[in-house]
Amino acid sequence: MSWTLDQHNGAGALAQQQVDRGLSRKNTQPAHPRAVRDDGAMSAIQSAIRGERGVSHVENELNSQPECWIRAAEQAAEHTAVLPAAGERVAIVGCGTSWFMAQAAAALREQAGQGETDAFAASEFPYGRTYDRVIALTRSGTTTEVLGLLGRLKGRTRTVAITADPRTPVMEAADDVIVLDFADERSVVQTRFATTALTLLRAHLGLHTEAVVADARTALSVPLPDGLVGSVQFTFLGRGWSVGLANEAGLKMREASLAWAEAYPAMEYRHGPISITSAGTATWMLGEAPDGLAEQVRATGGLWVEGDLDPLAELVRAQRLAVAVAAARGLDPDRPRHLTRSVILTTP
Repeated sequence: MSWTLDQHNGAGALAQQQVDRGLSRKNTQPAHPRAVRDDGAMSAIQSAIRGERGVSHVENELNSQPECWIRAAEQAAEHTAVLPAAGERVAIVGCGTSWFMAQAAAALREQAGQGETDAFAASEFPYGRTYDRVIALTRSGTTTEVLGLLGRLKGRTRTVAITADPRTPVMEAADDVIVLDFADERSVVQTRFATTALTLLRAHLGLHTEAVVADARTALSVPLPDGLVGSVQFTFLGRGWSVGLANEAGLKMREASLAWAEAYPAMEYRHGPISITSAGTATWMLGEAPDGLAEQVRATGGLWVEGDLDPLAELVRAQRLAVAVAAARGLDPDRPRHLTRSVILTTP
C-alpha cells in the first residue's frame, strides 16, 4: 500500500469534516477528579483517526491540525489555574517529539518575559535544581521516563501533565492533568497531539493568533517545493523557539521515511554542518534566516527552502514532506521501523 501527495487534500477534507462534526458533541465519560478535561466526544476522535483505505493515519491526523489548534486555543483560559503564572521558575519535559515541543515552549515562555524556563528530556532531568512547576508532555500517558520523573517529584514540586489519554497512569502520577483527547492519534508517528499541546501553551502565553491557523491551512494546501522529495539528505534549521521545531522536523523525517535528516540552530550551521551540503541535499529554515545563509547554501548546489509561514505551520509542511518521502521510498509511515506508540521499560 502506498500514499501520494495527490491524496493529501482529500484526506484533509475528510479528517476536517469528521473532527468538525465530532467536536460539537458532549463527552459522557466521567472526568478524573483532578484532571482538567476536554469534553469532546471520544467517538468522534476514533472516527477522525480511523483512516480511509489507501490513506495513512498519519496523513489524516496531520491534516486535522488546524481544527485541533483552534480547540486548544479556545480552552487555554480554562487551564490558567494549573499552568505557570508569570514569574514562576518552570521546567518542561518530555521524550522524543514531546521533548522537542518542550524546547519550543520553553523558549517561547522566556522570550515572552514570563520567567526562567528550561526544557529537558525526562531521562535527563536535573533533580538538584528547584522549580516552581514542572510540565510533562506525554501523548500516551505511559512513558516510563516521564512517569518515573513525576513519581520522584511527588510532594516536592507541583507537576502538571498534558496528555491525550485519560485512562493511563499519568492521571495519578501528576498533581494536575490536562487531557487533549480530541488530538489523540492512532499513528505511532506524532503530529497533531504535539502541535496541539504546544498551541495550548502558546495560547496561554497570549501568543496564538488566527493567523497561525490560517498559515496551517496554507501549509496543508500548497505544493511542496520542486525537487525536495528526491533529496538524499535534509537539514532543518531554527532560531529561538523554532530550534525545537527544527529538531522535530528532523525526527519526523527519520521516523516516517528513514531519511538522513539533521537539525541545528541556524547560526550553528556554518560551524561544521554545512560541510555536507551539496547538490541533492536540502536545507530548510523554519522562521527567519540569518543574513547571507541562503546564499551560502545555494552556492554549494544544495536546495534552500525558506517559507514565510508561522514556524509551527512550517513544521506541518515538514510533516507532509516526511509522508511524501516515505511514499516515494515505498514505506508505510504508519509502521515506522523499530518504533512503538509508547516506550515502556521494565528496567528504566
